[in-house]
Amino acid sequence: MSDPTLYVTDAPTALDREAVLRPLMAHNERQTGRSDFKPLAILLRDAEGQPMDGGLTGRSFYGWLFVELLSVPEASRGQKLGTRLMQQAEAVALERGCLGIWLDTFSFQARGFYEKLGYAVFGSIEDYPPGHQRFFLQKRLHR
Repeated sequence: MSDPTLYVTDAPTALDREAVLRPLMAHNERQTGRSDFKPLAILLRDAEGQPMDGGLTGRSFYGWLFVELLSVPEASRGQKLGTRLMQQAEAVALERGCLGIWLDTFSFQARGFYEKLGYAVFGSIEDYPPGHQRFFLQKRLHR
């Protein structure tokens, strides 16, 4: 077998991601004895059941749920939709046997919103992006 070459792309495919993820997940499973990776999407629908912008995506693994994205359409803000999305995510996390939920947000986004829901900062990065901060928050779930 020849030495691998490096290939850089700004447009990786799903197969490209899988080529990186597959050996990593196999290693992690050997180390932890866990293979509980499961994606999650909580999607918004209008009164007629049609898809609309916004919702929540994430994944559970190693006994925790990671909330990757949360978005509430501008026109729907102030109606507790973000709270409902997070409450549903917490319910799913409990159903999946998760110990807690973690997520990240920026200083120009929703740190206060998550703190009102019981999430606590466990880390941050200064100047990400420059002039702002990125915060990492977690919440332990009670069964």
